[in-house]
Amino acid sequence: MLLADDWKDYELIDTGGGEKLERWGRYILRRPDPQAIWPVIGDEKAWKDADAHYHRSSSGGGKWEYLRKLPEKWTIRYGDLQFYIEPTGFKHTGLFPEQAVNWKWMESKIRSAIEAARKAAAGEAGTGNGDKSGSEGQFPGNGTDGTGHRISVLNLFAYTGGATVAAAHAGAEVCHVDASKGMVTRAKENLALSGLSDRPVRFIVDDVVKFVAREIRRGRRYDAVIMDPPSYGRGPNGELWKIEDNIYSLITMCMDVLKDKPLFFIVNSYTTGLSPTVIGNMLKMSLQRKFGGTVTADEIGLPVSAAGLVLPCGATGRWEA
Repeated sequence: MLLADDWKDYELIDTGGGEKLERWGRYILRRPDPQAIWPVIGDEKAWKDADAHYHRSSSGGGKWEYLRKLPEKWTIRYGDLQFYIEPTGFKHTGLFPEQAVNWKWMESKIRSAIEAARKAAAGEAGTGNGDKSGSEGQFPGNGTDGTGHRISVLNLFAYTGGATVAAAHAGAEVCHVDASKGMVTRAKENLALSGLSDRPVRFIVDDVVKFVAREIRRGRRYDAVIMDPPSYGRGPNGELWKIEDNIYSLITMCMDVLKDKPLFFIVNSYTTGLSPTVIGNMLKMSLQRKFGGTVTADEIGLPVSAAGLVLPCGATGRWEA
């Protein structure tokens, strides 16, 4: 399992009884989690001291009970990156902290690719992706390796921009796509909060499948693709998305927006039926068959401070050159 175990502003304090107790900066939140089916092991008093508690409704949905006055939103930091946290009516906070394992990985891949390209351009030892087609000139400003080549990342179902901010911080240009205008607005705010407003990021409010189809027709190409699809959803014009029916076709479709020598491809899933093995198989059948490279897939999770346990938080699959 891949663990996001180096947070300072976030802590998974305890889990059990279908809930989790978390520290987000200064504030303690208590939220449902269907994976935490074991009993509470830690101090029960800590659970009672939460600042806010999300209660599920028997008719669906739920609401927050605020036990202390909280700001409407506040910020937390992960290294140089900063994000707004805001409890929502759907129990979410605007950030999935377990994804930090992917942020670190993609930053390393992007930085290494930029450095390799610089060395190759300078005639030094080392190799890099020398394909300069497709996205050159589309984004002004940062994100280049000094040779005119840009490491370009397409982030689909991009939510509030955790991966977008990480990729931009590493030096990539990013195209951020999500069907929710509110989520795209928050992603812009997170980019600015991290001091990266000048980075070359395009923010697109659109149905992901329709957008990718248009990029293929335009002939635009990317070095890397990230996708974090929901189990079920609808686009801005009512487009239906069901992950079991649509995910493989989207992966293969996205292969047509990759450059001839792509860098990486990440698929995340919070759907129980899409195990790491299933995601890995899809990447092997598609990306690896066409481009070679390596596929790895695993659960991602968060360490539980009180009990020495790990809370599983979905699966991730990575293809890399």
